[in-house]
Amino acid sequence: MSNIDSKANRATIMANVRNALGVDASSDATRRKTVKARLSKHSRNLIPERANLGAPERLALFRAQAEAVAASVAEIKALKDVPQAVAAYLRDNNLPQRVRHGADEDIAKLPWDSVPTMDVDTGPADPQDSTSVSKAFGGVAETGTLVLTSGMDNPTTLNFLPENHIVVLKAGEIAKTYEDVWDRVREAYGAGQMPRAVNMITGPSRTGDIEQQIELGAHGPRRLHILIVAED
Repeated sequence: MSNIDSKANRATIMANVRNALGVDASSDATRRKTVKARLSKHSRNLIPERANLGAPERLALFRAQAEAVAASVAEIKALKDVPQAVAAYLRDNNLPQRVRHGADEDIAKLPWDSVPTMDVDTGPADPQDSTSVSKAFGGVAETGTLVLTSGMDNPTTLNFLPENHIVVLKAGEIAKTYEDVWDRVREAYGAGQMPRAVNMITGPSRTGDIEQQIELGAHGPRRLHILIVAED
C-alpha cells in the first residue's frame, strides 16, 4: 500500500469516527483545548483509605499486597547487601548462580564480586537468561505494585524475558497510590516528558485462560522476588 493510499484510508477512518461522535473538524480546536486543560490538571482518582498510612505501615501494606499475589519479599538494610541477598535467593530456590542486570548506577556499582561463585552479566536480557535484577522506580502500597521505568540503563527485557525476576526497591520510594508515583515520574523526567516505557508489575506473570486455572510464567517471569532496601 502506498503512502497516498494510507493517508486516504486514515482520513476516511477519522471522518467516520467524527460522524459517529456527531462532531466535525470545526470543533477540533475547542475539543483539543478541553483535553489539554484536563491533562494539565493531573486530577486524582478516588484514593482508598487503606493507602493513607505512614511509612512503616505503608511498607507493611505493600509487602502484604505483593505476597498476596505470589511475589516473595525480603527486607535488607542497605544496597550493598543486594548481591548476598540475590545469591541467597538463587541458592534457596535451586537456581543457577547467574544473573543479568542493566547499567543503572545503583545496581552496577554494587559489590557483586563479594559473591565469587555468582556470574554477573550486564545489558539487555536474552532468552537464555534465567534470572534478572532490576531497580524499581517506586512501589504502590495500595496494590503491592512495582513501577519500573525503562531506558538505556534499565532495559525492559530484564522485566519480561527471564523466568526469575529480582527487583530492588528502596523503602522510601514506596508511595501510597499510583497518583503519587506519577507525580514522581513527572518530577523526575519533566513536565510533558516520559521515560521510554513505564511498566507496572503486580506479582509474577500469570494467566487463567486455560480452564480457568491460574498458571504462572505465561507471559513473563514465573517468579518475582522483591528486595526492599531500608536505607537509601
